[in-house]
Amino acid sequence: MRQNREAMPPALTLHALTKRFGSTLAADGVSLSVPQGETLALLGPSGCGKSTVLRCVAGLERPDGGRVEIGGRDVTALPPEARQVGLVFQDYALFPHLSVLGNVAYGPRRRGVPRAEAEARARGALALAQVPELEGRRPAQLSGGQQQRVALARALATRSPLLLLDEPLSNLDERLRAELRADLRGLFAASGAGVLLVTHDQREALALAGQVAVMRAGRAVQQGGAAEVFARPATAWVAAFLGWANVLPGPPGQALLVPEAALRPGEGEPCPVIARQPGEAGVAVTVSHPLGPLTLHLSVREAAHLEADTLRLDVDRAGLREVPDDR
Repeated sequence: MRQNREAMPPALTLHALTKRFGSTLAADGVSLSVPQGETLALLGPSGCGKSTVLRCVAGLERPDGGRVEIGGRDVTALPPEARQVGLVFQDYALFPHLSVLGNVAYGPRRRGVPRAEAEARARGALALAQVPELEGRRPAQLSGGQQQRVALARALATRSPLLLLDEPLSNLDERLRAELRADLRGLFAASGAGVLLVTHDQREALALAGQVAVMRAGRAVQQGGAAEVFARPATAWVAAFLGWANVLPGPPGQALLVPEAALRPGEGEPCPVIARQPGEAGVAVTVSHPLGPLTLHLSVREAAHLEADTLRLDVDRAGLREVPDDR
């Protein structure tokens, strides 16, 4: 099956996509590819242009330059309904006057699928989203988590080769986010579609996507396998955005990345503790070290063995890395 997918054109390819809003360059020559059956997270802070890119892919915005290909087909000039994508909005956008079944069957019906077959697809998608019992309800009778699952089922029922999700979990509380994160990766895999996921949440990107493209000020500044991007950020800004605690000044124009795996508590010279931040799993401790302030996470048991206000800490300097300082 994987060999067949590799022989197929990517679910999505962007060639130097550019979009302006007045003097603002919201998408600045963005190029990326989403293989069939894979998920790519477009990750970045608010205002970086990631939702603009998704809207250009969906046909909701017309790019000023570049090309959008879906399944190898140039769709840059096509309207949204001709692009054959499944779209999940931030606010779910369910029709209040339709039942859940009617909402989920709406996409196939719009594409000319007979009612009985459309409803069969809808029931299959609701089962995949783990909410088959909701088909007779109206959107107003659903919780936020249920509405999100129904919105996902509606996108899946179209059987589109490309699913577009814009901050799909942002309106949910943390408990529901964690629950859906646990389910969505399997749901994407079962659909067989390529998925472009827009998010500002690093945990969401790492949990759901095999590939990540980090955006800053309209540009994709680093792309690659999710685990590789998180483990080896290309610049100081990317490292800080991805949550690296230890990004220190280096030589002129450079920054020094200190992975927590390079820190060895309980060894080396004593370092003064300058901050402690309790958390659910332990304590984040910041110490004054000759390299600069270093933060590491200790278990409750490890934190209990701090020597007054000092911590013995050794740094494996072979694990340090210099990167351009673009902060």
